[in-house]
Amino acid sequence: MAGQQPRVLITGGDGQLGFELARALQGRAEVVALNRAQLDLGDAEAIVRSCRDLKPALILNPGAYTAVDKAESEPELAMRINGIAPGVLGEQARRLGVPVVHFSTDYVFDGLASVPYREDDATHPQSAYGKTKLAGEQALAASGAEHLILRTSWLYGNRRHNFFLTMLRLARERDILRVVADQIGAPTWVRPLAEASAAALSFSAAGAALAVPQGLYHLSAAGQTSWHGFAEALLAAVPDPARKCARVEAITTAEFPTPARRPAYSVLANARWIGAGGGALPGWERQLEGCAAEYRAAFP
Repeated sequence: MAGQQPRVLITGGDGQLGFELARALQGRAEVVALNRAQLDLGDAEAIVRSCRDLKPALILNPGAYTAVDKAESEPELAMRINGIAPGVLGEQARRLGVPVVHFSTDYVFDGLASVPYREDDATHPQSAYGKTKLAGEQALAASGAEHLILRTSWLYGNRRHNFFLTMLRLARERDILRVVADQIGAPTWVRPLAEASAAALSFSAAGAALAVPQGLYHLSAAGQTSWHGFAEALLAAVPDPARKCARVEAITTAEFPTPARRPAYSVLANARWIGAGGGALPGWERQLEGCAAEYRAAFP
């Protein structure tokens, strides 16, 4: 019965990753997935109240301020949600004696590398979003709570707002799509990310525990592509008779200026996670096939 299962608190419960984490843990735990209206991560006192009232056996924190460009004009709000909240969650977890799993980003790097980033490579975020996410990693690590910090990249899925759904929508509205081709990363479907994260947890009548050693890990799709390459692949994977777009034009970052600076290269090396016993994620092409098949089934 649900009441006999360990209780798991998931922040950002209606976000694309939060939704998939709740789905992956159904049947293994009593999942309490709180959306922003139920738990505002910008409100430290609300975090404390929720943790003390719910007394979870595990805290998952996919919730975040993810409006990368808007964060440039709202750095204080982004810092409260991305930078301060993970530390508050960690403090409450330490008091409860339970672990925390926190999700971070490839944007903590400056993008000047030419080989996949490892966990011990120097961070140098170039945007307010990246700086606040790095601050959140540091705050959680300093809290004293048992924790996993999972850096991932270029998340997408069939819910909420993301590149995958945006491209499908724009392809119905425009004859040509102009997409940046000089930013390289690993598009990661939230479904296998959530499943791999859930598989790194163990549950019993006594509570919840980490099935891999605590620490910082990279966990993203294998392989790499550009936003342009991803756009071409996803449009090919989802045929649409209503599509207007006849061509995806490759452009440079300079031709598509944005308020926030993105890393030119942000592929993550996953060797530490795999070596610790975590499950490797499939290549980005295979993940795209799975997401596209689900989309086609939902919108035939």
